[in-house]
Amino acid sequence: MSNLSETLPVIDLDLFLAHDNTSEQVQQECKKAANALITYGALLVHDSRVSEEDNNVFLDLVEDYFAQPVQELKKDEHPEISYQVGVTLECTEKPKCAVDQPCLDIIARLDPAERPLDISGHHPDPKCRFFWKMGSPPPYETQYPALNAPNVIPQAPVFRDIWQPTMEKWGRYMKDAVENIAEMTAIGLGLPRETIKDAGKYGPHLLGPTASDLTKYGKKDTILAGFHTDLNYTLAFISGHGIPENEFPSGFPRPDAIFSYKQESRSNTSLGGLIKAGFHEVVVNEATVDTIAKRKLNHPDRPLIRISSTFFWHLSSDYDLLPLPTLIERVKTLEEAPDSEVVSLYPPMKVGQQVQNELKHIALMT
Repeated sequence: MSNLSETLPVIDLDLFLAHDNTSEQVQQECKKAANALITYGALLVHDSRVSEEDNNVFLDLVEDYFAQPVQELKKDEHPEISYQVGVTLECTEKPKCAVDQPCLDIIARLDPAERPLDISGHHPDPKCRFFWKMGSPPPYETQYPALNAPNVIPQAPVFRDIWQPTMEKWGRYMKDAVENIAEMTAIGLGLPRETIKDAGKYGPHLLGPTASDLTKYGKKDTILAGFHTDLNYTLAFISGHGIPENEFPSGFPRPDAIFSYKQESRSNTSLGGLIKAGFHEVVVNEATVDTIAKRKLNHPDRPLIRISSTFFWHLSSDYDLLPLPTLIERVKTLEEAPDSEVVSLYPPMKVGQQVQNELKHIALMT
């Protein structure tokens, strides 16, 4: 199993932002981004706007938050709106694949070295998450108010003044990077630059720092998040303090300037299957164990909590989800399938309905 830096292309946002869209450099970089997503469903992003200092401030804050006792965290829990703002406690969310036949079929086709460690138990994931909305409220009455609920600030007094500005600042870095990649992907696919970005103009985007307590779940081969795709359009993430160096490509500053960017299930439909959602699982490996030992030695006063700075970019909840006609021909050519078959794979529905369907699959909505 190769490291990310040996497999995934690195897309240079600095180049994209510094030159006109029509320049040969930008056109080639956009095609590189689109081809990476068609081939791998994921890519790495270099963005020098990202500050390592801001990354550290964000990580320290969320580490301290998730280090609170469970009874304090529960005060910020909102199951009545399917946990779409506030905290989701560990062992709440279940990975979908263990009971999803299409996912099981994909696993069966994988090389044995690339298969997930275990999906048969369908155990809830031992991870916590806090969702912070980073979208603009729609200027119309949405059919899906629970998916567009306002933010909540942690109830613990120590976080009240610093939570919102820290979330907004770090979330803005990630949102800007994701939307720029969406623009590059559209250009690389031969679509107008704003095609994908406009579809998510009023999306309920979520900054979702995700935490795993490595004092409890730090043993090698512990599954922190079972094999799955995510339900949104795109996912961006950057790992927390002490990530092993070989997870980032050479030639770029580390870790502040590199995001991982991955297509998710909603892009299957809107792009007609041309770009498929990427599957992943999160597992404690030898590098994690080594990092745990180093953190204990070098930072004995800090919580031993693994943080993933995850950003979920959504299409607008009331957007009609269906394949883009201009891409159906390309999908038909690649997969040797007729138009009707491509369209039938992705029946039209509202984005909000698709989200609700998926939330039920992963035990976050009843």
